[in-house]
Formats: sequence, structure tokens, C-alpha cells
Amino acid sequence: MAKMRVCAETLRAQLGRSPAVAILGPRQSGKSTLARMAFPDFHFLDLEDQRDFDRIAADPVFILAEHSRIVLDEAQRLPALFPALRVHIDRNPKSRIVLLGSASPSLFRGISESLTGRVTFFDLSGVSILEEDAAALWVRGSFPRIHWARPRPNPAEWYSAYLRSVLEQDIPQLGYRLPALRLWNLLTMIAHGQGGVCNLSELGGSLGVTYHTVADTLDLLDGVFLVRRLRPFYANIGKRLVKSPKLYLRDTGILHALLGVEFTKKALYGHPKVGASFETFCIEQIIAHARLADPRAEAYYYRTQTGVEVDLVLRLRGKLVAIEVKLGVTPPPTTAIETCMRDLGIETAYIVSMTEEPVALRPRIEMVNLDTLLRRLRLIPRKR
Repeated sequence: MAKMRVCAETLRAQLGRSPAVAILGPRQSGKSTLARMAFPDFHFLDLEDQRDFDRIAADPVFILAEHSRIVLDEAQRLPALFPALRVHIDRNPKSRIVLLGSASPSLFRGISESLTGRVTFFDLSGVSILEEDAAALWVRGSFPRIHWARPRPNPAEWYSAYLRSVLEQDIPQLGYRLPALRLWNLLTMIAHGQGGVCNLSELGGSLGVTYHTVADTLDLLDGVFLVRRLRPFYANIGKRLVKSPKLYLRDTGILHALLGVEFTKKALYGHPKVGASFETFCIEQIIAHARLADPRAEAYYYRTQTGVEVDLVLRLRGKLVAIEVKLGVTPPPTTAIETCMRDLGIETAYIVSMTEEPVALRPRIEMVNLDTLLRRLRLIPRKR
């Protein structure tokens, strides 16, 4: 559990510098397990448990005063709690609060306004290739329960239930009254265009809504960690660059469920979206490990109006790295990635594939597998 150990150490360090930490990530991504591991002596309240919800909703000031170290799970369910948290933290600077939530700060109503300057954020992704076989994670998705629950759930049934829970329960609890069927249809459309450049008008036309409605809905789906909008890298280099984000479903298990792919490698390899799926898996693993190693890490893609494209431009520790993802083991052409390197002044680039051994393709361009890439970028924690 190397990743969880590093996460726990990072969280303890954050809570040493700030009175409150918010651990954010998808539902069922292991936030509660991480919090119990990092803070075993904290009092734990789960706001999805009606008894805990009623206790803290009735008198949050009393509950907070009763426990100087407390974890509040699914805290977004009670927005009225955050003003009380602000007052409590200001009056009790030695207290420590850990908030767990399955929504981004923009949807975590009250947290940004009430706790500005008092809370730091920690994003938790799914299972890492440091913790589970990479092929199994790619095919079945990165949710812990899919791999470690006993008995092991049927992925098709589990993902269907998971999506219903998020779309029909979690999103309404955040105060958004949107038809679950529309959300499901939009997710399905994104799955079939996985990794494509976002066209709001086209999506709106297919759904029968305005592009403004699609934009707002994407904000919401991004905020509950279902969708990633990978921003384009923009630089004044004398070329016309694409300025729209690319859309991805963040978890390959959800992607495969919405595409109707059986959760086997054979079925996945026979599907036309297998390349997009592999690209998604690699990008998500790279971004998750990069942000764990460098909280200021940023991820983009690069594409010119003439079609020159690189899947991922990573700003890591103040430098840019170009990364292309290609399914297979045959070395691909390097023209696009070389153009990107020249345009952006990038010194090092990688092509991530399924190769077993690193292959030098050009000066400063290497084809590697995902595990080797993480090592090259110093994203794998040192053993202790």
C-alpha cells in the first residue's frame, strides 16, 4: 500500500500546517479508509449515517466542542455545518478537522466561502498501479471495492449501481435538480467520443438542450469526479492552437460499463475504443501520481489547428514534459511530439506503450511502459 502510506504522510503534514484538511475524491475511492489510516485517534462521524447526521445537524457547535480532533465523512451533505466550523476553528486554533467529500470545492457549498484560509485540499484518486496489477486496473477500473471486496462484485452490476447512486442521490443532495436520464445520456455520449475535443453545440443538439446547459452539466459532472476536462496548453508561439478541452470519463471501469464492454482483456481488445481506453488509464495514473509528488503539477494536451497533437503536456516541478500514449509495442512516428517539443521548449518526452523494455527513439524521446515512466519522472515513492 505504498500510495496510501504516502497519502497518509502527506495528509498529516498538511494538517500540521492547517487547522482543516478536506480529502476530496469520487464516492467509493477509499477516502474513509485513508482518513482512518492517517488519523487513527480522531473521532469519526459519517453524515451518511442518519444518527450521526441528526446529532451534528441538531447542535454542530456542541459536537465540535466535544472533540478537538474529528473526521466528518460526506460533509457536503450538511452545508449549514461550515459556518459553525469557521467559528470553531477561529476560537480553537489547536483543534484539527478532517472533511471527506465526493464533490469538488466549487460544489462543496460553503466550504470555499466559510473556510477560506483555514482549509487545504487533498485530491484522492483510485487504486494505483503501485497497489494492484496494472492490466486488472485498466480493464476493471480503479475503484478499491472492485478489486479488494470479498466476495468480489460483478463489475457490470456494480458500476450500474454506482452511477445510479451518484446521478440519482448524490447530485440532488448537492442541490442540483437535473434529470438523471439526461446525465446518463451525456455520460454515454462522452464515452463514445472518449478523448475527443469538446463540442458543446454538438452535444447540446444531440441532447435537445442549449450549449449553455451542456456547459453547466459538464461543470457538475467534473465536480463529482466523473468527467475530466483536459485543458489545452496555450502559448503564444505563432501558431493557431485548439482552445477547447478534451473530454474523458475519468475511470476506465465506468467507461467500459457505459460502452457495454465485457470486463475482460479479450473483449476490450476487440472494441474500437480500446486505444482511447488505454490512453485514459495512462493519463489518469500519471496525473494522480504527479499531483501526489507535486501538488502544483498541471496537466494539459497540445493540439494545433493543423492537427499536430500530443496527448499530455505535464508541468511537473516547474518543467514541461511531453507524453504520448500508444497502445501496442511498435514504435510510432515521433513527428508530432518533436514538433511539440520545439514549439514549447520541452527538453524531454516519452511515448507510453506496452513495451517491456525502454526504447530510445530520438534524442530525449524514449518509449517506455507506464511503470517505467513513473520511475523516470520520480513519481514512485522510495521504499522505507
